[in-house]
Amino acid sequence: MKPARLLLLLSGCALLLAPAVRGCGPGRVVGSRRRPPRKLIPLAYKQFSPNVPEKTLGASGRYEGKIARNSERFKELTPNYNPDIIFKDEENTGADRLMTQRCKDRLNSLAISVMNQWPGVKLRVTEGWDEDGHHSEESLHYEGRAVDITTSDRDRNKYGMLARLAVEAGFDWVYYESKAHIHCSVKSEHSAAAKTGGCFPGRALATLEDGAQTPLWALRPGQRVLAMDGAGRPTYSDFLAFLDKEPRALTTFHVIETQEPPRRLVLTPTHLLFVAENASAPTAHFRPIFASLVHPGHFVLVVAEGGSLQPAEVVRVWDRRDVGAYAPLTRHGTLVVDGVVASCFALVQEQQLAQLAFWPLRLYHSLVGWPGVQGNGVHWYSGLLYRLGRLLLPPDSFHPLGISQAES
Repeated sequence: MKPARLLLLLSGCALLLAPAVRGCGPGRVVGSRRRPPRKLIPLAYKQFSPNVPEKTLGASGRYEGKIARNSERFKELTPNYNPDIIFKDEENTGADRLMTQRCKDRLNSLAISVMNQWPGVKLRVTEGWDEDGHHSEESLHYEGRAVDITTSDRDRNKYGMLARLAVEAGFDWVYYESKAHIHCSVKSEHSAAAKTGGCFPGRALATLEDGAQTPLWALRPGQRVLAMDGAGRPTYSDFLAFLDKEPRALTTFHVIETQEPPRRLVLTPTHLLFVAENASAPTAHFRPIFASLVHPGHFVLVVAEGGSLQPAEVVRVWDRRDVGAYAPLTRHGTLVVDGVVASCFALVQEQQLAQLAFWPLRLYHSLVGWPGVQGNGVHWYSGLLYRLGRLLLPPDSFHPLGISQAES
Protein backbone atom coordinates (compact mmCIF):
# COMPACT_ATOMS: atom_id res chain seq x y z
CA MET A 1 0.00 0.00 0.00
CA LYS A 2 1.31 3.44 -0.88
CA PRO A 3 2.42 5.53 2.14
CA ALA A 4 -0.18 8.27 1.52
CA ARG A 5 -2.99 5.73 1.47
CA LEU A 6 -1.72 4.00 4.60
CA LEU A 7 -1.53 7.37 6.31
CA LEU A 8 -5.10 8.12 5.26
CA LEU A 9 -6.29 4.88 6.84
CA LEU A 10 -4.33 5.45 10.04
CA SER A 11 -5.58 9.02 10.21
CA GLY A 12 -9.12 7.72 9.95
CA CYS A 13 -8.49 5.46 12.95
CA ALA A 14 -7.08 8.38 14.91
CA LEU A 15 -10.02 10.58 14.03
CA LEU A 16 -12.50 7.97 15.19
CA LEU A 17 -10.76 7.47 18.52
CA ALA A 18 -10.21 11.16 19.25
CA PRO A 19 -12.88 12.55 21.64
CA ALA A 20 -12.41 16.05 20.23
CA VAL A 21 -13.40 14.83 16.79
CA ARG A 22 -16.37 12.83 18.04
CA GLY A 23 -17.68 15.99 19.63
CA CYS A 24 -17.59 19.21 17.70
CA GLY A 25 -14.75 18.70 15.27
CA PRO A 26 -11.00 18.60 15.24
CA GLY A 27 -9.26 20.06 18.24
CA ARG A 28 -5.66 20.57 19.26
CA VAL A 29 -4.17 17.98 21.59
CA VAL A 30 -2.78 19.54 24.75
CA GLY A 31 0.99 19.65 24.60
CA SER A 32 1.20 19.03 20.87
CA ARG A 33 3.27 21.26 18.63
CA ARG A 34 1.47 23.73 16.45
CA ARG A 35 2.01 23.36 12.74
CA PRO A 36 3.16 26.49 10.96
CA PRO A 37 0.25 28.13 9.11
CA ARG A 38 -0.07 27.28 5.43
CA LYS A 39 1.12 30.12 3.22
CA LEU A 40 -1.78 31.78 1.44
CA ILE A 41 -1.27 33.10 -2.07
CA PRO A 42 -3.39 36.14 -3.04
CA LEU A 43 -5.57 35.89 -6.12
CA ALA A 44 -4.40 37.92 -9.10
CA TYR A 45 -6.56 40.61 -10.65
CA LYS A 46 -9.31 39.00 -12.81
CA GLN A 47 -8.50 35.55 -11.41
CA PHE A 48 -11.39 33.37 -10.18
CA SER A 49 -11.44 30.26 -8.04
CA PRO A 50 -12.32 27.54 -8.86
CA ASN A 51 -11.18 28.02 -12.45
CA VAL A 52 -14.59 27.32 -14.02
CA PRO A 53 -17.55 29.59 -14.89
CA GLU A 54 -19.57 30.76 -11.90
CA LYS A 55 -22.91 29.16 -12.86
CA THR A 56 -21.65 25.61 -13.40
CA LEU A 57 -21.90 22.61 -11.08
CA GLY A 58 -18.19 22.87 -10.30
CA ALA A 59 -18.74 26.36 -8.87
CA SER A 60 -21.96 27.96 -7.57
CA GLY A 61 -24.40 26.20 -9.87
CA ARG A 62 -27.08 27.46 -12.16
CA TYR A 63 -29.29 30.49 -11.70
CA GLU A 64 -32.65 29.50 -10.23
CA GLY A 65 -34.66 32.69 -10.62
CA LYS A 66 -34.99 36.11 -9.03
CA ILE A 67 -36.28 36.34 -5.47
CA ALA A 68 -38.70 39.18 -4.76
CA ARG A 69 -39.96 40.34 -1.37
CA ASN A 70 -43.46 39.08 -2.15
CA SER A 71 -42.34 35.71 -3.54
CA GLU A 72 -42.54 32.35 -1.79
CA ARG A 73 -38.74 31.99 -1.99
CA PHE A 74 -38.18 35.19 0.01
CA LYS A 75 -38.20 33.02 3.14
CA GLU A 76 -34.94 31.47 1.88
CA LEU A 77 -33.18 34.73 2.75
CA THR A 78 -31.97 35.52 6.24
CA PRO A 79 -30.63 38.85 7.60
CA ASN A 80 -27.02 39.12 8.70
CA TYR A 81 -26.52 41.39 11.71
CA ASN A 82 -22.93 40.40 12.41
CA PRO A 83 -21.33 43.44 14.13
CA ASP A 84 -17.95 42.48 12.67
CA ILE A 85 -19.20 43.17 9.14
CA ILE A 86 -19.90 46.63 7.72
CA PHE A 87 -22.81 46.73 5.27
CA LYS A 88 -22.81 49.68 2.88
CA ASP A 89 -26.60 49.49 2.35
CA GLU A 90 -26.70 52.49 0.01
CA GLU A 91 -30.37 51.78 -0.77
CA ASN A 92 -31.15 52.12 2.97
CA THR A 93 -33.52 49.14 2.75
CA GLY A 94 -31.44 46.48 4.52
CA ALA A 95 -31.29 44.49 1.28
CA ASP A 96 -27.52 44.03 1.46
CA ARG A 97 -27.96 42.21 4.77
CA LEU A 98 -30.28 39.59 3.24
CA MET A 99 -28.70 36.39 1.92
CA THR A 100 -29.04 32.62 1.97
CA GLN A 101 -27.90 30.76 5.06
CA ARG A 102 -24.99 29.26 3.14
CA CYS A 103 -23.82 32.71 2.08
CA LYS A 104 -24.25 34.02 5.62
CA ASP A 105 -22.16 31.22 7.10
CA ARG A 106 -19.31 31.80 4.65
CA LEU A 107 -19.45 35.56 5.14
CA ASN A 108 -19.31 35.25 8.93
CA SER A 109 -16.34 32.90 8.64
CA LEU A 110 -14.60 35.34 6.33
CA ALA A 111 -15.20 38.21 8.77
CA ILE A 112 -13.17 36.37 11.41
CA SER A 113 -10.37 35.67 8.93
CA VAL A 114 -10.20 39.35 7.95
CA MET A 115 -9.84 40.49 11.56
CA ASN A 116 -7.15 37.87 12.16
CA GLN A 117 -5.26 38.85 9.01
CA TRP A 118 -5.45 42.60 9.58
CA PRO A 119 -6.14 43.59 13.22
CA GLY A 120 -8.41 46.60 13.41
CA VAL A 121 -9.81 46.00 9.91
CA LYS A 122 -13.31 44.63 9.25
CA LEU A 123 -15.02 43.00 6.30
CA ARG A 124 -17.20 45.37 4.27
CA VAL A 125 -20.12 44.33 2.01
CA THR A 126 -20.91 46.75 -0.79
CA GLU A 127 -23.55 44.62 -2.59
CA GLY A 128 -25.69 41.73 -1.39
CA TRP A 129 -29.21 40.73 -2.39
CA ASP A 130 -30.43 42.91 -5.27
CA GLU A 131 -34.16 43.59 -5.60
CA ASP A 132 -33.81 46.55 -7.95
CA GLY A 133 -32.30 44.99 -11.07
CA HIS A 134 -28.91 46.71 -10.86
CA HIS A 135 -26.92 43.65 -11.93
CA SER A 136 -26.62 41.67 -15.13
CA GLU A 137 -29.27 39.20 -16.19
CA GLU A 138 -29.27 35.99 -14.10
CA SER A 139 -26.92 37.46 -11.51
CA LEU A 140 -26.78 35.43 -8.32
CA HIS A 141 -27.23 38.72 -6.43
CA TYR A 142 -30.93 38.38 -7.30
CA GLU A 143 -31.08 35.17 -5.24
CA GLY A 144 -29.08 36.38 -2.23
CA ARG A 145 -26.30 33.98 -3.20
CA ALA A 146 -23.65 36.60 -4.03
CA VAL A 147 -21.88 39.45 -2.27
CA ASP A 148 -19.35 42.06 -3.35
CA ILE A 149 -16.81 42.78 -0.64
CA THR A 150 -13.90 45.03 0.34
CA THR A 151 -12.01 45.73 3.54
CA SER A 152 -13.26 48.49 5.82
CA ASP A 153 -10.15 50.58 5.14
CA ARG A 154 -10.68 50.16 1.36
CA ASP A 155 -6.99 49.41 0.91
CA ARG A 156 -6.87 47.90 -2.58
CA ASN A 157 -3.51 46.35 -1.86
CA LYS A 158 -5.35 43.95 0.44
CA TYR A 159 -7.94 42.78 -2.10
CA GLY A 160 -5.91 39.94 -3.60
CA MET A 161 -5.45 38.39 -0.16
CA LEU A 162 -9.08 39.16 0.68
CA ALA A 163 -10.09 37.05 -2.30
CA ARG A 164 -7.87 34.21 -1.11
CA LEU A 165 -9.39 34.42 2.37
CA ALA A 166 -12.85 34.18 0.78
CA VAL A 167 -11.80 30.98 -0.97
CA GLU A 168 -10.53 29.59 2.34
CA ALA A 169 -13.79 30.60 4.05
CA GLY A 170 -15.69 28.25 1.77
CA PHE A 171 -17.30 30.47 -0.85
CA ASP A 172 -18.08 28.31 -3.87
CA TRP A 173 -16.82 30.89 -6.39
CA VAL A 174 -14.57 33.89 -5.80
CA TYR A 175 -13.66 36.43 -8.48
CA TYR A 176 -11.23 39.33 -8.25
CA GLU A 177 -13.70 41.11 -10.50
CA SER A 178 -12.79 44.74 -10.10
CA LYS A 179 -10.05 46.91 -8.65
CA ALA A 180 -12.80 48.16 -6.34
CA HIS A 181 -14.21 44.87 -4.94
CA ILE A 182 -14.17 41.07 -4.79
CA HIS A 183 -17.20 39.09 -5.98
CA CYS A 184 -18.14 35.93 -4.04
CA SER A 185 -21.02 33.50 -4.52
CA VAL A 186 -22.35 30.23 -3.13
CA LYS A 187 -24.34 27.24 -4.26
CA SER A 188 -28.10 27.09 -3.87
CA GLU A 189 -29.34 25.79 -0.52
CA HIS A 190 -31.41 23.03 -2.10
CA SER A 191 -29.68 22.28 -5.37
CA ALA A 192 -27.42 19.42 -6.26
CA ALA A 193 -24.62 21.94 -6.65
CA ALA A 194 -24.54 22.37 -2.88
CA LYS A 195 -23.44 18.77 -2.50
CA THR A 196 -20.10 17.22 -3.22
CA GLY A 197 -20.97 13.67 -2.24
CA GLY A 198 -22.70 10.83 -4.04
CA CYS A 199 -26.26 9.80 -3.31
CA PHE A 200 -29.44 8.11 -4.46
CA PRO A 201 -32.96 9.55 -4.31
CA GLY A 202 -34.80 8.69 -1.11
CA ARG A 203 -37.49 6.69 -2.91
CA ALA A 204 -34.96 4.34 -4.55
CA LEU A 205 -35.42 0.77 -3.27
CA ALA A 206 -33.09 -1.54 -1.35
CA THR A 207 -33.83 -5.24 -0.79
CA LEU A 208 -34.00 -6.57 2.79
CA GLU A 209 -32.96 -10.04 3.91
CA ASP A 210 -36.58 -11.25 3.97
CA GLY A 211 -36.97 -10.25 0.32
CA ALA A 212 -39.04 -7.14 1.02
CA GLN A 213 -38.09 -3.87 -0.62
CA THR A 214 -37.78 -0.63 1.30
CA PRO A 215 -37.10 2.97 0.22
CA LEU A 216 -33.64 4.17 1.20
CA TRP A 217 -35.01 6.92 3.43
CA ALA A 218 -36.61 4.23 5.63
CA LEU A 219 -33.43 2.21 6.25
CA ARG A 220 -32.51 1.68 9.91
CA PRO A 221 -29.09 0.71 11.32
CA GLY A 222 -28.83 -3.03 11.83
CA GLN A 223 -31.05 -3.97 8.90
CA ARG A 224 -29.41 -6.30 6.39
CA VAL A 225 -29.69 -5.33 2.75
CA LEU A 226 -28.73 -7.01 -0.50
CA ALA A 227 -25.18 -6.13 -1.57
CA MET A 228 -22.14 -7.69 -3.28
CA ASP A 229 -19.11 -9.18 -1.55
CA GLY A 230 -15.48 -8.82 -2.60
CA ALA A 231 -15.66 -11.93 -4.79
CA GLY A 232 -18.55 -10.52 -6.84
CA ARG A 233 -21.23 -12.67 -5.18
CA PRO A 234 -24.61 -11.45 -3.84
CA THR A 235 -24.73 -11.22 -0.04
CA TYR A 236 -26.69 -9.48 2.68
CA SER A 237 -24.78 -6.74 4.45
CA ASP A 238 -25.46 -4.68 7.60
CA PHE A 239 -26.63 -1.13 6.95
CA LEU A 240 -24.51 1.07 9.23
CA ALA A 241 -25.36 4.72 8.63
CA PHE A 242 -25.97 7.37 5.99
CA LEU A 243 -22.80 9.06 4.79
CA ASP A 244 -25.07 11.86 3.61
CA LYS A 245 -28.76 12.46 4.25
CA GLU A 246 -30.63 15.37 2.69
CA PRO A 247 -34.40 14.69 2.71
CA ARG A 248 -35.35 18.01 1.08
CA ALA A 249 -32.44 18.48 -1.32
CA LEU A 250 -33.48 19.10 -4.92
CA THR A 251 -30.76 17.14 -6.69
CA THR A 252 -29.68 16.51 -10.27
CA PHE A 253 -29.18 12.77 -10.80
CA HIS A 254 -27.83 10.56 -13.57
CA VAL A 255 -30.34 7.97 -14.79
CA ILE A 256 -28.74 4.78 -16.15
CA GLU A 257 -31.06 2.44 -18.00
CA THR A 258 -30.34 -1.15 -19.08
CA GLN A 259 -32.08 -3.84 -21.09
CA GLU A 260 -32.04 -7.64 -20.83
CA PRO A 261 -33.01 -7.40 -18.05
CA PRO A 262 -34.48 -3.88 -17.94
CA ARG A 263 -33.34 -1.85 -14.93
CA ARG A 264 -33.16 1.85 -14.14
CA LEU A 265 -30.70 3.23 -11.58
CA VAL A 266 -30.78 6.87 -10.42
CA LEU A 267 -27.66 8.26 -8.69
CA THR A 268 -25.48 11.37 -8.55
CA PRO A 269 -22.64 11.78 -11.11
CA THR A 270 -19.89 11.43 -8.49
CA HIS A 271 -21.11 8.05 -7.26
CA LEU A 272 -19.21 4.84 -8.08
CA LEU A 273 -20.82 2.13 -10.21
CA PHE A 274 -19.34 -1.26 -11.16
CA VAL A 275 -18.83 -1.42 -14.93
CA ALA A 276 -17.27 -3.67 -17.60
CA GLU A 277 -16.66 -3.19 -21.31
CA ASN A 278 -18.27 -6.50 -22.28
CA ALA A 279 -20.73 -9.06 -20.96
CA SER A 280 -18.14 -11.84 -20.65
CA ALA A 281 -16.22 -10.23 -17.78
CA PRO A 282 -16.52 -12.10 -14.44
CA THR A 283 -18.52 -10.22 -11.83
CA ALA A 284 -15.40 -9.83 -9.65
CA HIS A 285 -13.67 -8.00 -12.54
CA PHE A 286 -16.26 -5.23 -12.91
CA ARG A 287 -14.39 -2.04 -12.04
CA PRO A 288 -15.78 0.97 -10.15
CA ILE A 289 -16.04 4.21 -12.16
CA PHE A 290 -17.89 7.46 -11.65
CA ALA A 291 -21.50 7.40 -12.79
CA SER A 292 -20.77 10.45 -14.95
CA LEU A 293 -18.41 8.26 -17.05
CA VAL A 294 -20.94 5.49 -17.73
CA HIS A 295 -22.28 5.49 -21.29
CA PRO A 296 -24.36 3.26 -23.57
CA GLY A 297 -22.44 0.11 -24.41
CA HIS A 298 -21.06 -0.33 -20.91
CA PHE A 299 -22.25 -3.28 -18.84
CA VAL A 300 -23.37 -3.04 -15.20
CA LEU A 301 -24.28 -5.75 -12.70
CA VAL A 302 -27.97 -6.38 -12.01
CA VAL A 303 -29.90 -8.92 -9.94
CA ALA A 304 -31.41 -11.66 -12.11
CA GLU A 305 -34.67 -13.51 -11.44
CA GLY A 306 -33.05 -16.24 -9.35
CA GLY A 307 -31.09 -13.77 -7.20
CA SER A 308 -27.76 -14.15 -8.96
CA LEU A 309 -25.80 -11.25 -10.45
CA GLN A 310 -25.54 -10.86 -14.20
CA PRO A 311 -24.31 -8.20 -16.63
CA ALA A 312 -26.81 -5.92 -18.37
CA GLU A 313 -25.99 -3.50 -21.16
CA VAL A 314 -26.52 0.21 -20.63
CA VAL A 315 -28.74 1.52 -23.41
CA ARG A 316 -29.52 5.04 -22.26
CA VAL A 317 -28.15 7.69 -19.89
CA TRP A 318 -29.80 11.00 -19.06
CA ASP A 319 -30.25 13.50 -16.21
CA ARG A 320 -33.28 14.27 -14.08
CA ARG A 321 -34.01 16.19 -10.90
CA ASP A 322 -35.54 14.62 -7.81
CA VAL A 323 -36.11 15.47 -4.15
CA GLY A 324 -34.14 13.75 -1.41
CA ALA A 325 -30.56 12.47 -1.46
CA TYR A 326 -29.30 9.53 0.60
CA ALA A 327 -25.89 7.79 0.70
CA PRO A 328 -26.18 4.49 2.65
CA LEU A 329 -23.07 2.77 4.02
CA THR A 330 -23.05 -1.01 4.41
CA ARG A 331 -20.46 -3.27 5.97
CA HIS A 332 -19.41 -4.54 2.51
CA GLY A 333 -19.27 -1.07 0.94
CA THR A 334 -21.75 -2.05 -1.78
CA LEU A 335 -25.52 -1.99 -2.16
CA VAL A 336 -28.14 -3.18 -4.63
CA VAL A 337 -30.37 -0.23 -5.49
CA ASP A 338 -33.39 -0.73 -7.75
CA GLY A 339 -31.90 -4.04 -8.84
CA VAL A 340 -28.46 -2.67 -9.82
CA VAL A 341 -25.20 -3.20 -7.89
CA ALA A 342 -23.61 0.09 -6.83
CA SER A 343 -20.86 1.20 -4.50
CA CYS A 344 -21.56 3.01 -1.24
CA PHE A 345 -18.80 5.47 -2.07
CA ALA A 346 -18.29 8.54 -4.23
CA LEU A 347 -15.78 11.26 -5.11
CA VAL A 348 -12.69 8.99 -5.17
CA GLN A 349 -12.58 6.38 -7.93
CA GLU A 350 -11.04 3.68 -5.73
CA GLN A 351 -13.47 1.28 -4.08
CA GLN A 352 -10.82 -0.63 -2.13
CA LEU A 353 -9.24 2.52 -0.71
CA ALA A 354 -12.63 3.88 0.35
CA GLN A 355 -13.57 0.57 1.97
CA LEU A 356 -10.30 0.54 3.91
CA ALA A 357 -10.69 4.19 4.94
CA PHE A 358 -14.12 3.45 6.45
CA TRP A 359 -12.87 0.41 8.36
CA PRO A 360 -12.52 2.42 11.61
CA LEU A 361 -16.18 3.48 11.36
CA ARG A 362 -17.27 -0.12 10.87
CA LEU A 363 -15.17 -1.14 13.87
CA TYR A 364 -16.68 1.68 15.91
CA HIS A 365 -20.22 0.47 15.22
CA SER A 366 -19.17 -3.11 16.05
CA LEU A 367 -17.92 -1.96 19.45
CA VAL A 368 -20.58 0.55 20.51
CA GLY A 369 -23.63 -0.72 18.65
CA TRP A 370 -26.02 1.16 16.44
CA PRO A 371 -26.55 4.93 16.72
CA GLY A 372 -29.87 6.57 17.45
CA VAL A 373 -31.73 8.70 14.94
CA GLN A 374 -29.22 10.20 12.53
CA GLY A 375 -29.47 13.88 11.78
CA ASN A 376 -29.49 15.36 8.30
CA GLY A 377 -26.36 16.37 6.42
CA VAL A 378 -22.97 14.82 5.78
CA HIS A 379 -21.81 12.25 8.37
CA TRP A 380 -19.04 13.77 10.49
CA TYR A 381 -16.60 10.93 9.74
CA SER A 382 -17.24 11.12 6.02
CA GLY A 383 -16.65 14.88 6.01
CA LEU A 384 -13.43 14.70 7.99
CA LEU A 385 -12.12 11.78 5.93
CA TYR A 386 -12.76 13.76 2.76
CA ARG A 387 -10.76 16.69 4.09
CA LEU A 388 -7.92 14.35 5.06
CA GLY A 389 -7.99 12.83 1.59
CA ARG A 390 -7.69 16.27 0.05
CA LEU A 391 -4.48 16.76 2.04
CA LEU A 392 -2.96 13.34 1.36
CA LEU A 393 -4.09 12.34 -2.14
CA PRO A 394 -3.33 14.01 -5.48
CA PRO A 395 -6.13 16.21 -6.89
CA ASP A 396 -6.72 13.92 -9.86
CA SER A 397 -7.87 11.23 -7.41
CA PHE A 398 -11.17 13.10 -7.05
CA HIS A 399 -14.16 13.67 -9.29
CA PRO A 400 -14.08 17.25 -10.68
CA LEU A 401 -17.28 18.10 -8.78
CA GLY A 402 -15.53 17.07 -5.59
CA ILE A 403 -12.72 19.61 -5.96
CA SER A 404 -14.84 22.64 -6.78
CA GLN A 405 -13.39 24.48 -3.81
CA ALA A 406 -9.80 23.64 -4.61
CA GLU A 407 -7.34 26.36 -5.34
CA SER A 408 -7.28 27.31 -8.98
